Amino acid sequence: MQVNAQPVRGTKDFLPGEMQLRDAVQKIIVDTYKSFGFSHIQAPMMEDISRLDKSDGGENLALIFKILKRGQKLDLSQANLTENDLVDMGLRYDLTVPLARYYANNRHLLPHPFKALHVDRVFRAERPQKGRYREFYQCDIDILGDGSARAEKELIYVTSQAILNIGFRDFKIRINDRRLLTDMVLSSGFDADEVPSVCIVFDKRDKIGLDGVKAELTEKGFASSSIEKFMGYLSHPDFGSLSFAKSYARQEQVVSDLEQVINDANAMSKGLYTVVFDPSLVRGQGYYTGMVFEISCGQYASSVGGGGRYDKMIGKELGEDVPAVGFSIGFERICDVLSEHPEIFNPNADIRKLVLIYNETDVFPAVMEQAERLREEGFWVNVQQRAKKLGKQLDNLMADGYTYSFIFGEYTEPKKLEKKA
Repeated sequence: MQVNAQPVRGTKDFLPGEMQLRDAVQKIIVDTYKSFGFSHIQAPMMEDISRLDKSDGGENLALIFKILKRGQKLDLSQANLTENDLVDMGLRYDLTVPLARYYANNRHLLPHPFKALHVDRVFRAERPQKGRYREFYQCDIDILGDGSARAEKELIYVTSQAILNIGFRDFKIRINDRRLLTDMVLSSGFDADEVPSVCIVFDKRDKIGLDGVKAELTEKGFASSSIEKFMGYLSHPDFGSLSFAKSYARQEQVVSDLEQVINDANAMSKGLYTVVFDPSLVRGQGYYTGMVFEISCGQYASSVGGGGRYDKMIGKELGEDVPAVGFSIGFERICDVLSEHPEIFNPNADIRKLVLIYNETDVFPAVMEQAERLREEGFWVNVQQRAKKLGKQLDNLMADGYTYSFIFGEYTEPKKLEKKA
């Protein structure tokens, strides 16, 4: 019987060329964040199921990979077993919930405010499709302990520098504030407990249009007067302006801070990207309490990153509120875009990859000494025995990004590899 060698659905094997791209992109992101003073951390992939289940992860709570109890703790002989009897841990579905626990556990050892950099895998048990995986990387930076809008400005600027360093240009960062969104819903006449449901429908606006939003709100049985007033906001010609937002905002400071962040972020962008107010930006996570933001790269991808302020999450771990804001780069989506558009970024641009070819009769220690000398000159050196068809061997290496060759015993200097005309 032949064994199925395919990876689990929603996961992927990465070939050497793909890993070279992924390693290069991840290095740019991590190096950029470190250069701005963010500290690299690591937390376990597993968390107690009680912590994951009680987090404000919204729809992600239904996507947790749960882990069975082990050994004697797993007693399958009991009658009327429930899931709680079988499960005690789960795989993390994002990096924010683990960060909250990490900070609560290590706060006395960390600086204040704390600038965290966390790059690692997360897991979601969702239906696999293009751009959606069950196992994927997130690249997060967070500032914990700073409740001022300076934290948002810094995160927007630093994340933008990482995107620029990868090679993207003319991208757009959209910003909204969950408090403004809530104010708009409440001022339309909806009750406070109806806000989440209304926002879920509103978040579909790009897909179903204004008519679809109205139809779905009506179908859900909301008061017609509230729906009409809400649709009046959405269809107003000045809907996308901060001045119009003042008409439904309950806290003037929220609009003022948002305006200041947008103005300062655009001033720091030097015209390389734009930062705009977007009152239709919802962000699905239930834990956001203030500003939220999202990066879109125009013709390449609808979104390559997002984040926001979540001032209440760490308080659940510590028993006291700690202001927190984070920005996550969509690593997998960026790598997908770069694979489809290699003109944006070449992972081999600053690397001189060389193959050292030797014959079976050559003295191997001498071959390795030559390879070390070449490495000292700045080459990445791959040592290979000469194939029967040297030309084909070199062609294959060029396809894998090698640009130089050195044939032991024949060459005195590396030679540039060139494709045959």
